[in-house]
Amino acid sequence: MWANNNNNKILPTLIRKHLRSVIQIPDVRYYVEYVQGQSPQPRTREYFYYIDHQGMLFLDDARIKNFTSCFKEKKFLAFFFNRLRRNETNRYTNEFPYLSLCGRERNYVRCDDLPIVFTHVLDNNNNNDSNVGQQNLFSYGHAGELLVFPFQPNKLCMSILTGRVYHPAPEIIGGIGLVRSKLAIEFSSLFKFENGENVNPTHFTWKSTKYELDTKWYSDKILEK
Repeated sequence: MWANNNNNKILPTLIRKHLRSVIQIPDVRYYVEYVQGQSPQPRTREYFYYIDHQGMLFLDDARIKNFTSCFKEKKFLAFFFNRLRRNETNRYTNEFPYLSLCGRERNYVRCDDLPIVFTHVLDNNNNNDSNVGQQNLFSYGHAGELLVFPFQPNKLCMSILTGRVYHPAPEIIGGIGLVRSKLAIEFSSLFKFENGENVNPTHFTWKSTKYELDTKWYSDKILEK
C-alpha cells in the first residue's frame, strides 16, 4: 500500500512489542452471569458482545473468535457502531463498559482495548479541503465507507508502553480509537523516531508530507479515563 524504505527492514522496537502483545495476550473471560437474549424486565432483551484488537465484533460467549465467527454485514455493523455509547445503565457497567441500543434491545459491549478500531484509510473523493488529512478518511468497525472519521496523520500516537497506535475518534464514544495492528505495521515505515526508537515517534510522513506529531490530545484522553 505504501512504499517501503530501509527503515522497514527492522520494525521499530515499539511495533515489535505490539506484535508480541497481540500474540501472547489471551482472550480473558469475564466471569459474569448472563444469558444471551435475557429479559430483565418486560419487553426488554439483553445481548452481550466483544470487540477484539482487530475491530471484529463477536457475540461475547462465542467459544471461537476468528474471522469465520465475527459479524461481517456492513449495514448491521454501521447500525451497531453508530449507536455505541458508554454504558450508563448501572447494569454490567464494569464488565461491559459500552452499550449499543436498538429499540428495546440492550447490546452490552466489552473490548480488548477500545471499541473503535480503525482498519483502512480511504480516499475522500467528496472533499477538496486541503487541511491536514481531510483528503482521507479513516474507516473503522469493518464497515468500509459506512463508518468513517477524518484521518489526521499529525495526530497518530504510538504508546510507549504497548506499541499500539491510536488516533482521534468520535467524542461520543470517548474520542480515541485504536489502529488495527496490520495497519499499524504498514504505518511503521512512515514513522520517524528522531529521539530514538525507544521513545514515541516524533514525525509521520503521509503522501510526501512530513508531519510533526501532536500527541497532547492522547495525553488528555488518558487523563479523562
